[in-house]
Amino acid sequence: MIQPSTLKFLTSLKKNNNKPWFDANRKAYEAAKTDFAGFIDTVIERYGKKDPSIAQLKAKDCMFLINRDVRFSKDKSPYKTNFGASINKGGKKSMTAGYYFHLEPGESFTGGGLYMAMPDQLKNIRQEIDYSWKEFHKIISTKQFKTVYGDLYMGDDMKLVRPPKGYEADNPAIEYIKLKSWIGFHKLSNSDLTSNTLLKKTVTSFEVLKPLLDFLNQGLEPG
Repeated sequence: MIQPSTLKFLTSLKKNNNKPWFDANRKAYEAAKTDFAGFIDTVIERYGKKDPSIAQLKAKDCMFLINRDVRFSKDKSPYKTNFGASINKGGKKSMTAGYYFHLEPGESFTGGGLYMAMPDQLKNIRQEIDYSWKEFHKIISTKQFKTVYGDLYMGDDMKLVRPPKGYEADNPAIEYIKLKSWIGFHKLSNSDLTSNTLLKKTVTSFEVLKPLLDFLNQGLEPG
């Protein structure tokens, strides 16, 4: 579970996203960061027994910095208002499909997948979905996947308007072939975050996601 004080810090940061306030509340930030890291370490310890590819990771390998890169953004707020962790076999910098946990009051979720794939990755995954549509469709159509994730995220920001070159509009897999990211979200309420059931819910969401990650990573392998 996440401590209520961690949610309180992030909520306050959203209202006071400036360096003077952050510096004055650095102790609260460090406590919140430590709390989140402890939870991620617990998730890795528990779920690593079922997915050995992540068992060697530590929270520090997965957590993103709270400082924003504002160089190319109109929004010059210096800090993110969330804690995020990419629990991937190669750590947060890995370019393969993996698990993700996002902590942000009112906007928290667990899940994962392959986010903003590179051009060669897009080509490979689309081909894999086309060639192995029955297998892919079976994975995202299971009762467990539907219950936890509903479907993959289909927002316009993650999807082409038209079929990519080489694919026809009547292809049964076309809506998934048009995606630029293949990710699933399971939303978490603030009460979920502070509940003793958070660890179990997170581990369960990862278990349900694993067949999709295996499929995507298989598609990224050369040859």
